[in-house]
Amino acid sequence: MKLGLIREGKIPADNRVALTPAQCKWLKTNKQIEIAVQSSSSRCYRDAEYAAVGVEVKEDLSDCDLLLGIKEVPINMLIPNKTYLFFSHTKKEQPHNRKLLQAIIDKHITLIDYECLEHEDGQRIIGFGFFAGVVGAHNGIWSYGKRKNIFELPRVYHCKDYRTLINHYFGLKLPAIKIAVTGSGRVAHGILEVMNLLGIHEVEPDEYLERNFSYPVYVQLKGADLYIHKDLKTYQREHFHQHPQEYRSRFLPYTRCTDILMNGVYWEEQIPRLFEKSDVNEGFSIETIADITDDEHGSVPINLGDQTIENPVYGVDKSLLKKIAPFSPEGIDVMAVGNLPNELPRDASHYFGEQLIKFVLDPLLEGNDPIVDRATMTRNGALTNTYAYLKKYVAGS
Repeated sequence: MKLGLIREGKIPADNRVALTPAQCKWLKTNKQIEIAVQSSSSRCYRDAEYAAVGVEVKEDLSDCDLLLGIKEVPINMLIPNKTYLFFSHTKKEQPHNRKLLQAIIDKHITLIDYECLEHEDGQRIIGFGFFAGVVGAHNGIWSYGKRKNIFELPRVYHCKDYRTLINHYFGLKLPAIKIAVTGSGRVAHGILEVMNLLGIHEVEPDEYLERNFSYPVYVQLKGADLYIHKDLKTYQREHFHQHPQEYRSRFLPYTRCTDILMNGVYWEEQIPRLFEKSDVNEGFSIETIADITDDEHGSVPINLGDQTIENPVYGVDKSLLKKIAPFSPEGIDVMAVGNLPNELPRDASHYFGEQLIKFVLDPLLEGNDPIVDRATMTRNGALTNTYAYLKKYVAGS
């Protein structure tokens, strides 16, 4: 078995990698796996760093059995009849990636999507969620500081690494703000890491809603705090994931006492939004939203689209609900960036590669593994049974 690390071709370029040079060296030494790396000038690890540990660096990866990338692969870079692992962003029938999935099928490619690698209980096995949470939370605090002009933080991508970043937190004094953190997965864990490093106190939901504080606080809102069955007035996790349309959001009271929303919940079309556009009225107190999971018009209905790493924030006019300049008194600031972990690419890549080696690589190489099978969207150019629901999407109907 020969692995190939492909060059990222999506624009803007992503500089993360599936395996670091050190991890490639470990696999060569301990697993006797042959690895080749496609030359790249934008990768966070230089070609020379791979070459230094004995990894072949070249342009043509057609002799590799398994090709690993990160973001969507441009259609013209797909090699027919190969097996690929990357984030295709097609499982939710995203319109902008329909042609990609069509090409994968036309070129008889086997696609294993990182996003679909899950344990039996539905928990994601691999991803960049933790560092998305870290960077998104930092950007949310940074945005609020810019809006209020009361404290300053550096941008994450100006920091060499995660350790350098957190050194800027020591001694930072925040005002008495209230922060709502939604979610309980990897993204939320990353957000909580920043909350704790900043010395922000955690409080319980009831206390958060009822009290004012003289110091900064946050509340973590998980499934039962966010959703309730419309008729039964209960929350059952498994039932919610099977029938989300039977639930409604419980978040509205938090919109009236929160300064910053850090959103880390997974969302798809049938899941209730945290609030509706009509809820953005005089009682709506949220001034800054870090929509870290970043679904346009999704769980945060005033997410009006992606920004860039360099300019991550836009304002949303409270009356017209249209984009305006950020940090305006008449607007709500929204931070929405689709590739947040790219601001800490080396840390994020190391974290990702560790998960890949620990949980995925052996089953992948051995074959006939249920976890890998569940994540295989196409096999030799045909949609697998699990993803047969995408037939109409692929057909464009």
